[in-house]
Amino acid sequence: MPLRLQCHLALILLAALDGEGRFLEVRDASENEPFLLLDAELKRELSDGQVYRRALRCLDMLSIEGQFTFTAEQPQLHCATFFIGEPEEFITVDFDFVSIDCHAGDFLKVFDGWILKGEKFPSSLDHPLPTSERYIDFCDGDHVRSTIKSSQNVAMIFFRIHDPGNGFTLTIKKKTNLFPCNVISQTPAGRFTMVIPHQHRNCSFSIIYPVVIKISDLMLGHLNGLHIKKPPARCGGTGDFVELLGGNGLDPSRMFPLADLCHSFHGPAQMKIGCDNTVLRMVSSGQHINRVTFEYHQLEQRELENRGENSLEEFCFSSI
Repeated sequence: MPLRLQCHLALILLAALDGEGRFLEVRDASENEPFLLLDAELKRELSDGQVYRRALRCLDMLSIEGQFTFTAEQPQLHCATFFIGEPEEFITVDFDFVSIDCHAGDFLKVFDGWILKGEKFPSSLDHPLPTSERYIDFCDGDHVRSTIKSSQNVAMIFFRIHDPGNGFTLTIKKKTNLFPCNVISQTPAGRFTMVIPHQHRNCSFSIIYPVVIKISDLMLGHLNGLHIKKPPARCGGTGDFVELLGGNGLDPSRMFPLADLCHSFHGPAQMKIGCDNTVLRMVSSGQHINRVTFEYHQLEQRELENRGENSLEEFCFSSI
């Protein structure tokens, strides 16, 4: 089943209780398709000091700062809101007011990243925190941190409220991330430079569309001044490399490896990837400064019909 945002964010959400996950079916999702909330109308400029406010839907998606309130008109058992910013932004969540009955089975949780169909972004391999620490549960303990900041440009809340009239108000803000690492692209086209400065971490850039991706520059620090005569068949032994992944899920660790790039070069190197999700993932040992610049755009029908060199012609194209 395709992963593209405008079709499938509303289908299945995962809620976690005490660090363990279970699936929740979302009902009447087609009436409140969250991708529609990324329309330019919601991104209009606000005058200085003006705070954007509106009510939250049971299933929602936000890409704008502001104050948002949810009030249950009836029992709402399977609700979630997805937050997304620009690649170079963190998401911060402040709870301004909460009125829920934790003892009656209500919950309100923040997740550092996204969960969809049981898959996480960033994956457990790429996130700096263990999965259990990526959940902030309002019903755990007497107090929740006043400000909860994501580790990347996406975060989410999911909640269950039984009694009409109960609900919450939260404020969403965005902060600058000087070295963006794990990113989900808001758009099917763009250009991005990923830099990992002497950090032992893995960074994934996820594009939830079939795309043409063109790498124009790749600098891997371990190759500066060196000439490797017999590179390994795969890049795992080098410690610093870039890989392209494709698949129909959200979690990069569950996706199919399409290509490894172990050598610095000045491109372009182009590939057509017909998967529902394309990920460029950089693995860094922390010993060097690694950088990759790439651009991408959604595959068009004429490009599918004209599959030339340097394209992955078979993998995933049947899903388009």
